[in-house]
Amino acid sequence: MMRSTPAVSLHLKNIAEGAARSVSDFLRGSFRSNHEVSYKRDFRDVVTEADQEAEQRIIEYILAHEPDSTILGEEGGQVGNGAVRWFIDPIDGTGNFSAGVAFWCVSIAAAIDGEVVAAVVYDPIAESLFAADLSGSTLNGQSIRAVGPTEEARAVLTTNYPAPRQVNRDGDRVVLLWGELVRSFFAVKRIGSAALSLCYVANGWYAATLSTAVNSWDVAAASFILKQAGGAYRPLMPLAPGQQDFHSSAYYGTVADADYPNLARVCSQIVEIELDALATSDASQQ
Repeated sequence: MMRSTPAVSLHLKNIAEGAARSVSDFLRGSFRSNHEVSYKRDFRDVVTEADQEAEQRIIEYILAHEPDSTILGEEGGQVGNGAVRWFIDPIDGTGNFSAGVAFWCVSIAAAIDGEVVAAVVYDPIAESLFAADLSGSTLNGQSIRAVGPTEEARAVLTTNYPAPRQVNRDGDRVVLLWGELVRSFFAVKRIGSAALSLCYVANGWYAATLSTAVNSWDVAAASFILKQAGGAYRPLMPLAPGQQDFHSSAYYGTVADADYPNLARVCSQIVEIELDALATSDASQQ
């Protein structure tokens, strides 16, 4: 049985870094090329052949270096049945990638007994490698801390809120909440990668980030990097028994010691809206 120790954490982080770097040349070569784009849930949920190829290469690298692994990838589902559980997003920010916008990354996290113990988020275009193990978080090998403005009026927020489905379902109600964020923060940006947004908060480049439509592979790595850098990561939706914070489909993250009351209030209202929608959906199916 593999146990979580500093040495194991470092070992898994090194594997994650090697796996991310193993696809960097391929992804840089595929970026802004004539690649085929297909769709999953709708026309906004895109996937390219580069996503699928990169994920397969990452899986092969991990299994070659740590056979005792279970791998959950965005494109291919679960592979293996080992003690180390990996969460892989080969391209977080595929919409940006497919449009030729240079804000996307490779995200890899390793968990033991449900707890993430190692993580890498790699931006091959900027050559920025965010990483964390049990000893802390780094950017290109240098220690980082989530330090930034403690007041909303001086802080920059990144968010994917509201998602199109929320606008379609709830209309003006969610647009007004978005307006509250715009009024409260120095700036509000929509940049298209949950993982990089969290890592930018971990390094103090942004002060806060809010997302309401994510999967575990999107944020398992970056949420750990943020927490290991001293920042705060707060899941918004209720968790099932045994689930960790990165399993929540909605969250916000901030720099250390942030006092953002309007963000907390808006998030509480978002949760109320989402829970009401779930209850209505459940009632209609009975």
